[in-house]
Amino acid sequence: MDGIEGASNPTMEEMQANGTEGVDGLPLTSTSTRKNRPIVSGEPLDIEAYAGLYTGRTKIKRLMFIANHCDNPGMQLEALRMAYDEIKKGENTHLYREVVQKIDGRLGPNYAMDAAWGSTIERKAEQRKEKLESELNAYRTNLIKESIRMGYNDFGDFYYAHGALGDAFKSYVRTRDYCTTSKHIIQMCLNAILVSIEMVQFSNVTSYVSKAEQTPEALDPPIVAKLCCAAGLAHLEAKKYKLAARKFLEVGPELGNSYSEVIAPQDVATYGGLCALASFDRTELKNKVIDNINFRDFLELVPEVRELINDFYSSHYASCLEYLGNLKSNLMLDIHLYDHVETLYDQIRNKALIQYTLPFVSVDMRMMADAFKTSVVGLEKELEALITDNQIQARIDSHNKILYARHADQRNATFQRVLQTGNEFDQEVRAMLLRSSLLKYDYNLRASRKH
Repeated sequence: MDGIEGASNPTMEEMQANGTEGVDGLPLTSTSTRKNRPIVSGEPLDIEAYAGLYTGRTKIKRLMFIANHCDNPGMQLEALRMAYDEIKKGENTHLYREVVQKIDGRLGPNYAMDAAWGSTIERKAEQRKEKLESELNAYRTNLIKESIRMGYNDFGDFYYAHGALGDAFKSYVRTRDYCTTSKHIIQMCLNAILVSIEMVQFSNVTSYVSKAEQTPEALDPPIVAKLCCAAGLAHLEAKKYKLAARKFLEVGPELGNSYSEVIAPQDVATYGGLCALASFDRTELKNKVIDNINFRDFLELVPEVRELINDFYSSHYASCLEYLGNLKSNLMLDIHLYDHVETLYDQIRNKALIQYTLPFVSVDMRMMADAFKTSVVGLEKELEALITDNQIQARIDSHNKILYARHADQRNATFQRVLQTGNEFDQEVRAMLLRSSLLKYDYNLRASRKH
């Protein structure tokens, strides 16, 4: 296919598969350098190290999620064993019975139902509840706002510890009427957000993030980071990947491990990196991800995600897709990312295909298939879908296996732009002349005098 007049687009034959130069003309690493760079193998998830990133209820729920979705019996039992041990440190008898039922005696007598422990916990819970009720009634009688707020807050903590999330949410929200400072409002919002995430009610998460942001005087950097994480999770759940990416990219280094009851810094890098790859264009990817100093610190915690982002931007698609393939099995065990992995992967792959074809007038589909580690037939079907969806402006020579770009008629487009600019100029001049005439003949003044 001939290029456009005055254009000097290269053909596919002029560049090797995967490119020796990035789409923006950036020099890429040499083949030898890339061969020496380690590619992460698809190793099984290190459950102990993974669980160590979290605390509280989310640690237990993540371990149970792994046990429910993992095909490896050894990993299942390891996750259940760790969940059992973690639950016995707390007071949630409902989760305890659920885990014991899933273990089903496979871990021996030490991990069987401990009825005495359950009875003790429930008896203490009843006593604790009665004490909290009597204290709260006394506070109401005395009309001490701060004490009433603390009473409801204690009730929220009590219900949350015992797994009654609905009652915990109601108790935390009731503290709002008794908040006397901005810090109290922030605490109420963070508690409501925590419980809402556990209940998978992300509309509440969005609502309470907004409420917290309306009190900027009490928002120190760690709290801002937590709110960004919560908002990012809400957008992720709603499949708004671009908004999710922006929120995760706004998370500051002050987060550290302070929000381990919800999310780990490694999750910020993974969620933010994948959402950005799936939704950002090249300019945004460069400015907001690769050149983002704060986010770079998070990416250092997950080198695989850092490398696949750099490979994608540098047009090293084979390496990028290899990283994604190796990460997939572990990402499928993530409680928040599980439902989105396939969609994100499809969007990233489609963007890679589109980006690969952009610089060329014609593309040899055999070489492109080699670059993407796929068959020519499979690649052709993917390209057909993108062309039908109007994401790639091209046509396929199925016999010769060549993709030809369809470029717009630049001469005609230039003429159209000139005509449009002329029409806009004509309208502006006419409007100016009309205004000048109205001012000259004092039209507005005379009209007002008549009234």
